[in-house]
Amino acid sequence: MPKKLVLIPTYNEKENIESIIRTVFDLEGEFYILVIDDGSPDGTAAIVKKLMVEFPERLFIHERTGKLGLGTAYIAGFKWALERDYDYIFEMDADFSHNPDDLIHLYNACEVDGADLAIGSRYITGVNVVNWPIGRVLMSYFASKYVKFITGLKIADTTAGFKCYRRQVLETIELDKIRFKGYAFQIEMKFTAYKCGFTLKEVPIIFINRRLGTSKMSGGIFGEAFLGVIKLKIESWRRKYPQKNSLSS
Repeated sequence: MPKKLVLIPTYNEKENIESIIRTVFDLEGEFYILVIDDGSPDGTAAIVKKLMVEFPERLFIHERTGKLGLGTAYIAGFKWALERDYDYIFEMDADFSHNPDDLIHLYNACEVDGADLAIGSRYITGVNVVNWPIGRVLMSYFASKYVKFITGLKIADTTAGFKCYRRQVLETIELDKIRFKGYAFQIEMKFTAYKCGFTLKEVPIIFINRRLGTSKMSGGIFGEAFLGVIKLKIESWRRKYPQKNSLSS
């Protein structure tokens, strides 16, 4: 059976972390979890370490000092996963805004349907967002439209952060060249996978705003994305991207 690793970045998620870990481990098909904690002062890491005694072969933690950004957390997680021969690597939030049940749908989109990168999409079948203020819904929705227009990506939810990668995608993408740390990181990863020739497939999900803990979203994150997308597109005109299957050829 392919090895499946769920990456969960955390910063002050003590209200959610135990529940999300137990829910993922209750799923069929045996998932592993790596928590990447950015020095949470609320004791998130201590909760994970306690659970590691209960799940010694399935739960792991990578602790970092300070709040270093979502993008760098995932890059660290990707490298950790590649070193340990996982076949599928997932990105998921700790706060239940991403339904753990959808991990199976993302996995099937890759393993059964042949996608290289499966994306949990809020906008492929309308607007499937629950409990967000209308202003934030509109900002997110039109941000995805803007990114699609600038980059040429053929997907509806270009800023989505709930994803499943085949191992080869992360092996092929030059991870050390990924520049963005915040909101734009999700865009850059999809765009780079697309430019490398990989197949992207959207899987409809319902995104539910967190009930516990504090959102990490900020205006600066959106600013990075707005200007970053233009830079990304311009730089792509002169950059040579490694191509799918190049590692095995």
